[in-house]
Amino acid sequence: MASALTALSPLDGRYAGSMDALRPYFSEYALIRYRVRVELAWLVALAAEPAIAELKPFSRQSVRALKALVANFSESDAGKIKTIEARTNHDVKAIEYWLKAGLGKNREVQGALEFIHFAATSEDINNLSYALMLAESRERVMLPRLDELVAVLREGAHRHAALAMLSRTHGQPASPTTLGKELANFVHRLRRARTRITAVPLLGKMNGAVGGYHAHAIAYPNFDWERFCGRFVQSLGLEFNPYTTQIEPHDSYAELFDAYAAANAVLLDLDRDLWGYISLGYFRQRTIKGEVGSSTMPHKVNPIDFENSEGNIGIANALLRHLSDKLPVSRWQRDLSDSTALRNAGCALGHSLLGYTSCLRGLGKLEADPRRIAEDLEANWEVLTEAVQQVMRRHGVAGGYEKLKALARGRKLDAKQLSTLIRGLPIPAEAKKRLLALKPSSYTGLAARLAKRI
Repeated sequence: MASALTALSPLDGRYAGSMDALRPYFSEYALIRYRVRVELAWLVALAAEPAIAELKPFSRQSVRALKALVANFSESDAGKIKTIEARTNHDVKAIEYWLKAGLGKNREVQGALEFIHFAATSEDINNLSYALMLAESRERVMLPRLDELVAVLREGAHRHAALAMLSRTHGQPASPTTLGKELANFVHRLRRARTRITAVPLLGKMNGAVGGYHAHAIAYPNFDWERFCGRFVQSLGLEFNPYTTQIEPHDSYAELFDAYAAANAVLLDLDRDLWGYISLGYFRQRTIKGEVGSSTMPHKVNPIDFENSEGNIGIANALLRHLSDKLPVSRWQRDLSDSTALRNAGCALGHSLLGYTSCLRGLGKLEADPRRIAEDLEANWEVLTEAVQQVMRRHGVAGGYEKLKALARGRKLDAKQLSTLIRGLPIPAEAKKRLLALKPSSYTGLAARLAKRI
């Protein structure tokens, strides 16, 4: 019997509890339920069209009953469909047979049974199901969790807007910033990434076995199927794709997966930066009673949440980028390689969600250490040489950069050395006064303003 301990994937084992939000969208049960939803929506749409004379419009009571069938669709129902599939070796055909068997008990629907899956190929049902899965999971799970992450970072950016901090470019001391400004950078980047995710329209088609409405047109040759099918796809909240082969070519899926991967890359950068700041001591991590950091070193409090986030983001992006490369490519009018690949969409988003969740958990443990941050600033007065040489440039002192390079490159300067240098400069007294008052902790430019504005 399978359990969390015997699961092959950690998404269904170790991390199963974190995946509950995505199961209604990407489990096998969810896929079957979405297929049932699309099949019934198609049947209702056909019945409501006067040109389909052989199919009488359903009463409101029957429409409600069909909607209830979707709303109340259970794992037991899905299990019965899987039993039929074991015989047919075809997943969508199994749903058609299950629907016909169940709806045959409804007198009004009895005469409509042959219109279940009418003129549809399996991919008409599948492409709409997957598009709905991606669209609804985006709005209800992925974006809300990303928004939660951005909100926590924004609060930190405001709280630490004025907390001066040594920058490091190439890993070496550089012009000071503020902790809030560095968090604000990620808020801005993740907002842009979110906009890109939101902007991707999910496309769908309902045009038959090779995209030419063959079955539709032979049955009802004088009917405007293009218009009807376009309106049907749009009624599901999707954008209609009028030009396809047997499959909707998945270009919009690829765009969405690329957009998720881009957001994940920003999160990966955040994970590594926070890991580094913890290593420097700029952040302390709140300890939790009973937790162990190392099996042998009792003092350890490791940044495991950011490491976990980084690892899961790596797996997610490997899957997302494979899917975005693979799914738009299909031999001739269709091959089945997209089908098995697409079933991993939930895994890709699952690992992304784990990355978001782990990063959030890590952020919740962080406490800035102003004393430790101040120590690094006080130990690196040489970062003010940028300020000094810029003022020298303004006042026409030749070779300012070169003079300061000769004094400071690869060396440590203290406040006294810098003060002696400034006092000897041929610059106006007001400029000299401003430089003498400068400290590493006050040389932060507009960083605080930028952090507060985000």
